[in-house]
Parts: sequence; structure tokens; C-alpha cells
Amino acid sequence: MKAHLMFRDQDFDPLAPLPIHSPDLIHDLELEVLFNAMARGDKFLYEISKAAVLSSLKDVDSVLYRQEILRDCLEHSSVIREIYQILIEAIERKRRSWLGIFTHYPSGVLSGAVDIISMFIPSLEQLRKIADKHMGMFHSEGLTRFFAMLQSELSDEYLSMVKYHLQQLKFPRGVLISAELGMGNEGMNYTLRLPNTKNKNWIKEALSKKSPTFSFTISERDEAGARVLGALRDVGVSSCANALAQAAEHIESFFNMLRTELAFYLGCINLKEQLEQIGNPIAFPVPAVMAERKHNFKGLYDVSLALTMKREVVGNDINADSKDLIMITGANQGGKSTFLRSIGLAQLMMQAGMFVPAQEFCANLCSGVFTHYRRKEDALMKSGKLDEELSRMSAIVDRIKPNALMLFNESFASTNEREGSEIARQITSALLDRRIKVFFVTHLYEFARVFYEKQMENALFLRAERSRTFRLLLGGPLATSFGEDVFKSVFGKQRDQVSIS
Repeated sequence: MKAHLMFRDQDFDPLAPLPIHSPDLIHDLELEVLFNAMARGDKFLYEISKAAVLSSLKDVDSVLYRQEILRDCLEHSSVIREIYQILIEAIERKRRSWLGIFTHYPSGVLSGAVDIISMFIPSLEQLRKIADKHMGMFHSEGLTRFFAMLQSELSDEYLSMVKYHLQQLKFPRGVLISAELGMGNEGMNYTLRLPNTKNKNWIKEALSKKSPTFSFTISERDEAGARVLGALRDVGVSSCANALAQAAEHIESFFNMLRTELAFYLGCINLKEQLEQIGNPIAFPVPAVMAERKHNFKGLYDVSLALTMKREVVGNDINADSKDLIMITGANQGGKSTFLRSIGLAQLMMQAGMFVPAQEFCANLCSGVFTHYRRKEDALMKSGKLDEELSRMSAIVDRIKPNALMLFNESFASTNEREGSEIARQITSALLDRRIKVFFVTHLYEFARVFYEKQMENALFLRAERSRTFRLLLGGPLATSFGEDVFKSVFGKQRDQVSIS
């Protein structure tokens, strides 16, 4: 049995390697806030949410497949929670009952497998009942197929047959094994047999002709004979033990995988409930293929900021379709960094198959999301700020591919205006030549002016207002680039508190 609730034709692997730059994404986009909101204190939900968000889907069909399932899950969250609880209880019950019991003997393996499957049967029956009761409420391809699979593979007849065979494999009337004599009268072709069915008519049973039988009894003190008999039993049940052990492993694997895949959707349910409580909207994004240049939205806000402040936050309405470069300038603390973070968060959430924090959202998928944010001064003084920035940029260049999304936040501002502008210009031009979408928050006027004066059709310029409305408006860079704001943001001190040699 396969759940296939994260992918149409494969299982979700939460242990798959994450992008090497994931720590930068988590730090710069404040993803910890998002993961914690999805987890609500559950470590397992946290790890699954992290794995799902950072391992972005790369094709539209996969995104839409997850979106459909998520819509169903959000609409019927109580059913999803009920299924998840059944899985938790089944896995925990097996762990408590089976912890520390290990054996390599076929008889022990068989007995253990019978016990495990017997423990799982009630949970399978509960899942089947949920499928019978709620299947008509779900419309997504993934969940419809999942419930249909439960109904077809866990029918009453099948479960009754499983229970019967499990009872027989406890051997209430002993083990019946057939064998043949081989070379040197050595036993071969040992086969486990079903016990003979007793004739309910005792008169016919008594009068019926019986085949001759030969038997022997082992003394209670004959340890060697008991060992030999036990070895014969193990040979006879070996094939059955292996098959049943594989069946038990398959059922347990199914429970674990279903729990893993439902954990992502449960995390999304948790996130939606928290955003609803503080009055922030959500929307299912419209994804476009990587080759297109789509990026338009209404009411896009920073979900991490909303969750931290626990209230509604200001959103932005932007149409950046057909644009490769979006340059953001303006006053410090005017909402530029928050806007940039909202772009990265929405992109990752969309490519995980989630809803996004907006009223409307449409964007093309990207081959990867990369961030280059300013960092604090190196405490060990092993390198200067500019060296550190260039080193991080070099590592990004080694990994970034066409159709990626690159987010710069006040990069290369640690040197003088002229040098910083030239570095930023060359790097941005090279990225655009490689067909990489760039969002650049900057105070470097010369850098922004060069691109603005080119009047590029594939560039959009936004400006944060000095009045701190936290909304970005269309507008080019201003010659008055609020130098005092820049100085404070980079050095964190007043001009008269810094001695310049």
C-alpha cells in the first residue's frame, strides 16, 4: 500500500539532503518562525515542515497536485487529525509492546510478526471505516485515490481472512509440517501445512478410515531431542516467517510514511488556523513554468512578521510580470527588507505546494531561491565585511542556475559608494545575463541610477516612503539616499560616536 500524498508517483523522503545554502535561507527569511508555527511544539512536525519547505518542487503539475490535497485537508481538517491520531497510536503501541524484542530464530520471527500485525489490524479497520464514511467529501486526486485504495485493499473479507490466518499461525493445535526424504534419508522440502479440519459429525469421524500414523514422544529431560525438534519446527516455518515478517514491515512502513506525509498537511492546517486568528488572509498561488516571468500579487505580507507580532501586517500590491530585475530603494525602516522577506517566503511556500500569505499571488517557479543579506562584523576579525560578502557571493555563483530567484538585501554597502555600486552592478548584470530573477534592496544610489537610466523593459523600480507607510510604490531611486539611515544601518552608531582614522 502506498499513500502518495506528497507526490503522484513516489514517496516523500524527509531525509533527502537539503540545499547546501539552507542555513542562509532559514536565517535570512526567518523560516524558524514559520516552522515553529506549523509544528506547534511537535518536533516531528517541525522536521517534516522544514524538509518539505526547503525541498522545493520544480514543476507546475506537482505543485497543483499538492495544492488540491491541501485544499481538501483544510476543508476537512478534523478528518485529517483523526487519521493522524490513529497512526500515532498504532506506531506508539507497536513501539511500547515490541521494544527490545529481537530474535533470529524463524519461530520467534513468526511469533513476533503475528503479534505486530495483530496490533495493526484494529488501526487498519479504523482507516477503512474513515474511508467508507468520508470518501465522498474529498475531491482531490491524491486523497480520492488514497481512500479508494483503503476500501479495495482492506475489505471486510480480506481483513477477516487475515485474522483467521493469524489465529492459525499461533498454532493452537500444534504445527503441521510435511517433508520428503532425500539423499541418505535426509529431510527435504519442508512445508508448513494448514491443520486438518475436524469432522463435525463425530460418528463419521469415528467410523471413517484413517491413514496409519507413526509418532514418538520426547522425554521432558531430553534437551538434545527438544533442540532437534525445535530446529525441525524452525525449518518448517522459515518461509512463512519470512513472508509474514515482510508483511509486518510493509504495514509498519505504510503507517510511518502516511504519518510523514500527513504531517506536512497537518502543519499547514496549524499555520492556517494561526493566521486566521490574527486576521491575515491566505491564498492559493497560481504557479507558472520556470521559463515564464510571472510575479504579481495583492496584499502580499511577511508571514514570519505576522506570526511574531500576532496581528495584521501591511501587505503590498505589485505587478512584476515580464521583469527580471526588481530594484527597491528608499528610506531605511520603510518596509524594504520586510517586503524582500515576503517574496522569498511566498516563493518557498508556493513551491512546497502550500498556500501563500496574500490575497492573490501568481509567480513562475524557480530553480532555487538564494539570499545574500548583510551580516554582522566578523567577531574573530578573520576578514573584513566586504571580503565576507564577496566570499558568500562566490559560493552562491558556484551553485546558482538559470531561472533561480536571487534576493539581495543591502549587499556590498560595507565599502564606499563608488566601489560598492560597481561591484553590485557587475554582479547583477552577470546574473541577468544568466536569466536569473533578481530582487535587490539597496541604498547605493549610483548602482540603482545606472540601471534606472537604462530604462530596461525587464526592470521594475520600487521605493519605500520616508513616511513609514511600509508600502512600496513605483518609483526610481532618489539622489537623497538618506545617508544617515544607511550609516546607522551598517555601523549601528551615530556619526559622532565613530572615530575615523
